[in-house]
Formats: sequence, structure tokens, C-alpha cells
Amino acid sequence: MPTFRENPYSAFNFIVALGGRQGDGSEGAIIGGFSDVSGLGTDVNYSEYRNGNEKFNTVRKIPNTHKVDDVTLKRGVVGSDDLWKWLRGVRDGTAEPRNVTITLLDEARNSVATWTLRKAQPKKWAGPTLAAKGGGEVAMEELHLVHEGLEYE
Repeated sequence: MPTFRENPYSAFNFIVALGGRQGDGSEGAIIGGFSDVSGLGTDVNYSEYRNGNEKFNTVRKIPNTHKVDDVTLKRGVVGSDDLWKWLRGVRDGTAEPRNVTITLLDEARNSVATWTLRKAQPKKWAGPTLAAKGGGEVAMEELHLVHEGLEYE
């Protein structure tokens, strides 16, 4: 459960647990840490409705379905093909939905908030941009996830 405090938490201290064969989210079970997580969001759709005898000449907004945004994870290439294997399995017909948790940590590395992606599956994998011009950039890979629900604790 999130804990209220006057100063906002920093966004640089978090753990991503991919569930399944990736482990339960303990630090030692994660193969390579992620440097970026983006796309945590949800959007509620509304239907408009108005009775003919309404007192006010405006429509009511009635909530109905909602949709969730795709989530993007980025990490440096660490010599592990775990993300690629997960995507390849889905691509080849073996659906393997996982509950993915993203845990925000405070300065003392205590959990302060957790987002859970229910039944997440890989949608897209993007490999690093390679350039021989002598830059000092890190080779990065990214994984785009679709999911069926977002929970916040």
C-alpha cells in the first residue's frame, strides 16, 4: 500500500519481476535490471445517456469499459536471451501470460508502491541500435508488453 509523504519518491529505484521462469521478483531472480519503465496507465470509456425528461439539458456520463496502455521495459543488453525467448514462444503459438510486477522503492530500498500487470504478454521486442562511430552509448533492448489489467497497491 502506498505511503503518503510530503516529498515525492524518486523514479530511479525500482524492481521489475517478470513472473514465470523469471522468478518471484526477488533481486537475485531477475536477469538484468531494467533502466526504464514507461506506459503505466489506464483509460476509462464513458457512454453518454440522457432521459427525455431530464431537468438539465446535458448528457450523463456512464462509465463502461476501460483499456490499459502498453508498457515498455528497457534494459542494457546483458547477454541473456530471456526476453527474446518469451516473445519467440508467443510468436510460435505458445502463449505464456505472466503477472508482471513493478515495485517502486524508497531511499532505503523499502517497497512503497507496486503496480501489477495482469496476464502480460510480449508484443514487440526491439534490439539495440549499433553504430561504429565511437560513441559511448550502452546497447539497449526494449520489450513492449500488452496486458489485461493494471492493479496498484
